[in-house]
Amino acid sequence: MKGKKTVVGGNTTGGDSKNALFKKSPRNFRIGGDIQPKRDLTRMVKWPRYVRIQRQKAILMKRLKVPPTIAQFQSTLDKNQTDKLFKLLAKYTSESRSDKKQRLKAAAEAKDAKAGPKPMFVKFGLNHVTTLIEQNKAKLVIIAHDVDPVETVVHLPALCRQKEVPFCFVRGKAALGKFCHMKTATCLAVTDVHKEDFADLQTFGKTFMESYNKNDKLRRNWGGGVMGLKNQHMVARRERIREIELAKKANM
Repeated sequence: MKGKKTVVGGNTTGGDSKNALFKKSPRNFRIGGDIQPKRDLTRMVKWPRYVRIQRQKAILMKRLKVPPTIAQFQSTLDKNQTDKLFKLLAKYTSESRSDKKQRLKAAAEAKDAKAGPKPMFVKFGLNHVTTLIEQNKAKLVIIAHDVDPVETVVHLPALCRQKEVPFCFVRGKAALGKFCHMKTATCLAVTDVHKEDFADLQTFGKTFMESYNKNDKLRRNWGGGVMGLKNQHMVARRERIREIELAKKANM
């Protein structure tokens, strides 16, 4: 009947909408109306071309099989070792152009005075570092893992192994650039340190010799070859079907 009410759990429901406990409040999402809810529009964004190329290259490098010579660049130091190494390098950050200009000017003005001690800085520049390794002057070599093209620095690990110079790979060429007042740096070399840092240099040298120079896995293991998630599921499904068929044949 019209206007009839029923009580369910203490709430009144029925034909009389005026007495409803929960009233409808529909939203209006037209112009000037309610604010649109937040949505994740990442898939709808057309990213810039350079971003798309970067992501496609990263996926492609995972899919393709990479020879050991190039795959070894992904074996970088962990965060703790990187922090300790960067603390040592920070003490020998190369001087800026203005500082070098002032130092040379002061040395030229004091010709009669005795020359001071030779400043100790990290050495940078691919050709310079290569020459230092060949001349057995480098005590430690740090190589960035993301040098592009990698062919420019691919010879450094082999040269360091031949000359028995400890080397390592660190993440980010921009991180190495901070120690030589540049945006990026492909590699750095430490030739000499103060007495108080000599023990740390020897510790790094022994660690890197075991982890990189004498590590045969880096020179033999191939990288890449990682298939996508869909392909992995497909291969696993085929493997399960094959195992079921083999089990059936064994029971016959």
